[in-house]
Amino acid sequence: MLNLLTLPAELSTTTAPIAIRRATLGDLPALMGLLSGDPISASRGDVADHADETLYRRALEGIIADPGNEVILATDLAGAPVGTLQLTLIPGMARRGAWRLQIEAVRVATDHRSSGIGTALMNWTVSVAAPALGATLVQLTSDSARADAHRFYDRLGFRPSHTGFKLTLDTARQPGL
Repeated sequence: MLNLLTLPAELSTTTAPIAIRRATLGDLPALMGLLSGDPISASRGDVADHADETLYRRALEGIIADPGNEVILATDLAGAPVGTLQLTLIPGMARRGAWRLQIEAVRVATDHRSSGIGTALMNWTVSVAAPALGATLVQLTSDSARADAHRFYDRLGFRPSHTGFKLTLDTARQPGL
């Protein structure tokens, strides 16, 4: 379903244009690098062991196989990875059967933060991707420790309308393990 999105595309930022495209399995090292450059992810042990990428490979394979999911990779025009986000289209019964576009795993490379890449990715998601997919609501969650991210999302018009809850399950119960 998300293949309704016309990609690749080029976006403007405050410093230089970027290209966005669907991530492939070949992008796994770049995606893991973007995740590991994030202090919150690093503190949770996410991407702690680059030698064993099995879990991340399975996750990316599942995302690629699922027509309601995409991982978007942003690169500079030379092809170097500079950012990423995951999109999930969710049909729902609430809000008169509204379809939601969920944004996850927004990351910008450490040396490219404050360059407008995150803003460009989010603006594209809200103004191009969501309408193209028929979504009437764009939502995201953010770790409560991410004060800078909360200011960023607020500046883009997102509001903290709900309290989220998570329950970590034993990894042995995850599909495919």
